[in-house]
Amino acid sequence: MNQSGKIALYYGDESHICSQGYVPYGWQFPDEQVSILTERAYRINCFALINRQCKCYWKMTEKHIDSLAILEYLEEFSLQIHKQTFIILDNASVHKAKVIQQRIPYWQQRGLFIFLLPPYSPHLNIAETVWRKLKKEWLNPDDYLTKDSLLYATNRALADLGCNTIIKYKLIFN
Repeated sequence: MNQSGKIALYYGDESHICSQGYVPYGWQFPDEQVSILTERAYRINCFALINRQCKCYWKMTEKHIDSLAILEYLEEFSLQIHKQTFIILDNASVHKAKVIQQRIPYWQQRGLFIFLLPPYSPHLNIAETVWRKLKKEWLNPDDYLTKDSLLYATNRALADLGCNTIIKYKLIFN
């Protein structure tokens, strides 16, 4: 039904980009010093909704993303939809919070439906791919030099998603 255009399907998730950078592994000679210069430690917290066509809605903040932040974002998003829209979220406590649960009936009247994934199933949420690619591929070491450059680079990468940057998702059925 999503492919026919009768509904909109989005996957949501939050993550953070830390000033220390994302270094999953590295190589160096035994006596070699390797470092990435950064400003004082800081975090950029992001929440995004993405569909399989790479249309992405996101928010960035230096504040902690709690259930009230998620509530505010989903409330704003619910006012922009034009057809039945389904959002798939992981089972994080901020997604199951009482304030979120209390708002669901109002969102459903607007055509916004929230579904929670089973615990421990990040492989079912394509938004996880956005965070992995953002940290591993789209941000460069120079982007971590200052808070402003990291904010700019993160915003640029997310804005480019669906335009010049496309993620090709595969549907695998067994």
